[in-house]
Amino acid sequence: MSDNEKYVVKAGSTATGKFQTSISAQRAGWTWCSLRVLALQKDENQHIDTGEEEMLVLPFEGAAKIQIAGESFELRGRESVWTGVTDYLYVPRHTEFTLTATHEGRFALPATKATKDFPLRYCPAAEVNCGIRGSGNWTRQVNNYALGNTLETSHLLVTEVLTPGGNWSSYPPHKHDEHTDTERVLEEIYYYEIREGGLADSAQKTAGFGLQRIYDSPSHPIDVCTEVRSGDTVLVPHGYHGPSAAAPGYDMYYLNVMGGPAEDSVWLMSDDPIHTWMRQAWEGLEIDTRVPFFPINKSEVK
Repeated sequence: MSDNEKYVVKAGSTATGKFQTSISAQRAGWTWCSLRVLALQKDENQHIDTGEEEMLVLPFEGAAKIQIAGESFELRGRESVWTGVTDYLYVPRHTEFTLTATHEGRFALPATKATKDFPLRYCPAAEVNCGIRGSGNWTRQVNNYALGNTLETSHLLVTEVLTPGGNWSSYPPHKHDEHTDTERVLEEIYYYEIREGGLADSAQKTAGFGLQRIYDSPSHPIDVCTEVRSGDTVLVPHGYHGPSAAAPGYDMYYLNVMGGPAEDSVWLMSDDPIHTWMRQAWEGLEIDTRVPFFPINKSEVK
């Protein structure tokens, strides 16, 4: 089996019941991260048990009501990942809840195994820490849901990245497969959505694509080079990963789910030293004016 076959999970290949995507840690072949994507019509519901995992309930689109431990939470959600960030819910391990769609939608359930207990928490969209990373054709928008903001988790890190068509993201290539002062061991899931493209005056839209690369880091061989389309998932157990490149004309979204053995819940990574000079190179370039995709809570260049 090639690494592409092992680590690239095509859209629909793990669908079960109302879940369009269902990737457990066991299915991924590792210890920590999982991801399910639930699709519901209005007024449909799904009962969920977190088991040994902590998770977020994160609307891709649509809105929901969540009944949990005698409480009820309303998630206003969003029209789509291209129109704004969303409110969301943090759910600890050993918790059961029912999610009911108040508007037709799709709901991501990113999760990791937990070793600490944190309280159930509703998180408004205003708490999402947004920023602009890079410049030139490396410009992309980053929305942090469980990374670098006020939400405390046991091991779960969640962020989403929006990249304009023709731009490169997850770049320069970087890794997080060792525990050091500057790096943490983190498994990572990339879940992709690609915005349809076409001429502005045409009613006909076409499905787009992107590309992702993962390659060897010291003592961690891996070789993935793949086309990605909406609903595809790429698993990153180790190795340098990048770029995630959006084909010209097709904006690219991905949800990142990360988790590992350290209990400090931080994202620390190391660039491939061959390519790290690019961080200095982009300092003199203009930020792509297509970013941000929508008004954001905070704008930073990193």
